[in-house]
Amino acid sequence: MAPRCNIQCNYCNRKYDCCNESRPGVTSEILSPEEAADKIAYVKERIPELKVIGIAGPGDALANEETFRTLELVKERFPDLTLCISTNGLMLPEYVQRLYDLNVRFITVTINACDPSVSEKIYSTVMWDGKRLTGRPAAEKLLEKQLEGIKMSADLGILVKVNVVMIPEINKDHIPDLVRKVRSLGAHIVNILPLIPVEGTKFAHLRAPTPEERKNMMDLCSADAKMMRHCKQCRADAIGLLADDRSAEFAGCGKTGCSPSKAPISDIISKDEVKVAAASSDGERIDGGFGNTEAFRIYASNGETARFLREVKMDTGTQLSMGDHAEHVSKAVEAVSGSDIVVVREIGHKPADELERLGIIVEIANGDALTAVLKAAADAMKAHSGKG
Repeated sequence: MAPRCNIQCNYCNRKYDCCNESRPGVTSEILSPEEAADKIAYVKERIPELKVIGIAGPGDALANEETFRTLELVKERFPDLTLCISTNGLMLPEYVQRLYDLNVRFITVTINACDPSVSEKIYSTVMWDGKRLTGRPAAEKLLEKQLEGIKMSADLGILVKVNVVMIPEINKDHIPDLVRKVRSLGAHIVNILPLIPVEGTKFAHLRAPTPEERKNMMDLCSADAKMMRHCKQCRADAIGLLADDRSAEFAGCGKTGCSPSKAPISDIISKDEVKVAAASSDGERIDGGFGNTEAFRIYASNGETARFLREVKMDTGTQLSMGDHAEHVSKAVEAVSGSDIVVVREIGHKPADELERLGIIVEIANGDALTAVLKAAADAMKAHSGKG
């Protein structure tokens, strides 16, 4: 619902949407304010625990007037929901009071430097007052407004989270100074994100920081500000919990004028697709047994292509007793219920029998997850059509 942006970051490609990725700015559809409100009603009926609504892109929330109309509709129709927005901060000083009056109490500002000599290496252009700024003037204007907006927001009592993209070759040594600066202006918490090199961007060739580099940076900066350590770099259209993104279940319902009780979620899977649950911790490989996988990744596939629907995390953090293990397996069966196929590295006789009773096909595989999903779906569809 916020497709337009007023700056160009060298790491951002808003037009690219891969069903298997999770990163800021990625979305599968752009909704009008009215469609967004209808979709919230549809989702809220199916996820009653829904508490927070945020506008995060794929462009900048404050570069789109539709953002404010959407916030108005949500405030009117769902006064119990918490409202938040994400922004690059360029227009925040101009709009912060308007946001506050619309009951926005949480704002995320992405700011990657507090020195223009660093910022100008990260941003290509900034649109300001009808002019296209580049280089140092662009960096100076953006930074001025970002810092001003953070302070104004905090002074109004809005909780401010600052996102910092860690780019080892450019701003790594500068981040501690930035954290101290935003904290002095009233930022409540800082989220240090790793650069995601994205094809088609100026930073596609740069490396991401290692997990150890990022952890060390958070540890260093924690002396000056509270660090957010559980971020999943969610898509702009994420729905659900951090460990259970269900956005794909609701894909398209905004465009079709969805409303409460209009259609079951299962209708989103077409008649030419099957639902496949793959035991994979990272989406790259089939690396889990049915009873010990870290996660099931759920796909819809026609045997030629696969759409990622959601991930269901499984609790494998503690050693399980016999009784606990039985309960854990039951939870695994529940996690994949509704699927047509389960693809795992291994499985015991009892859970295999239970899945068979439910009409779920079990495929044993290892190696590349997507290849295994496509093969399992193709085999199942051939068997169903009588051609295999």
